[in-house]
Parts: sequence; C-alpha cells; structure tokens
Amino acid sequence: MIMINNITVAFLGRIGFPELILILVIVLLLFGAKKLPEIAKALGLGLKEFKKSVKDIKDDISDEQNTKSEEKNSK
Repeated sequence: MIMINNITVAFLGRIGFPELILILVIVLLLFGAKKLPEIAKALGLGLKEFKKSVKDIKDDISDEQNTKSEEKNSK
C-alpha cells in the first residue's frame, strides 16, 4: 500500500490487456489523435534518458567498488 496525501492506494494486481486498452482510450480522448505521436515521442525520449542515467550511476558505483577493491589489495 502507498499513502498519498493521507489516501491509501492499494495495488490489487498487475495491469492487464483490458486495463491498457482503457488507459489508451482515455488518453486518446484527453489529448486527441494529433497529439499522441508527440506524447509518445516525448515519453520515449524521457525513458531513454532515464535508462542512460541509471546505467551511468551503476557504472560509477561499479568503478568506485573496483577502485576500492584495488586499493585494498595493494596494501
């Protein structure tokens, strides 16, 4: 359960195909067909940047651990 502004949000399961279709229909109604490609492109670029940042952080942590390991072994 997650608390958001004193409101409990419980996740009862995974999002299935019918739920995805419903979400897509709602998005289509809210933004219209002309805006969907722009929204999808922006979302894709955001996810790409997020994954790149996560990879960079993992690489930095790995490099730091390797440096500490090498310093420990050289003593």
